[in-house]
Amino acid sequence: MTNTRKLTLVAVLSALSFLLMFYQLSIGIDFLKVDFSTIPILLALVLLDLKSSFLVLVIRSVLKLVLNGRGAETLVGLPINMIAVFVFILAFAIIWNQKKTIVRFVMASLFGTIGLTLSMLLVNYFYAIPLYAKFVGFDIAKMVGVEKYLLSMVVPFNLIEGLIWAATFWLLYSVLQPLLKIYEK
Repeated sequence: MTNTRKLTLVAVLSALSFLLMFYQLSIGIDFLKVDFSTIPILLALVLLDLKSSFLVLVIRSVLKLVLNGRGAETLVGLPINMIAVFVFILAFAIIWNQKKTIVRFVMASLFGTIGLTLSMLLVNYFYAIPLYAKFVGFDIAKMVGVEKYLLSMVVPFNLIEGLIWAATFWLLYSVLQPLLKIYEK
């Protein structure tokens, strides 16, 4: 694939990922929402490589910040989302992208979901909770308690989110398989 085609594909997938950030699925908790912007990033991994999928993630995030930023909420939340997506994508890059079998896809989905959940526990504890309290005035420690929030909201949400991302990507990947074979590395 030529550099021009590769750059064009990164740009198109970045724009698609950015647009998908607007369509969010709430899972019972208003501020914890699943977006499907991860799917084009996974497609970049399949069609190109990990570096390109990371580039799609960065471009999508910069577009979100510049074109649809919501002040402190975005400045705190966007890095959290980037870490979550990167950890999830990394599992697919390491486990599934080299040998695309169903067993390896399930393993990547499980490791990606577990990695996503563990990283979000740490990121929420050390980064998100203190910054949201300081800059957004949303103090989880006072409202519900840190431990209760992490174990009853963050863990289940991220487990569900990882499974939703994996299932959605598998469906799309299966449907697009004939077309993807033309473009894959």
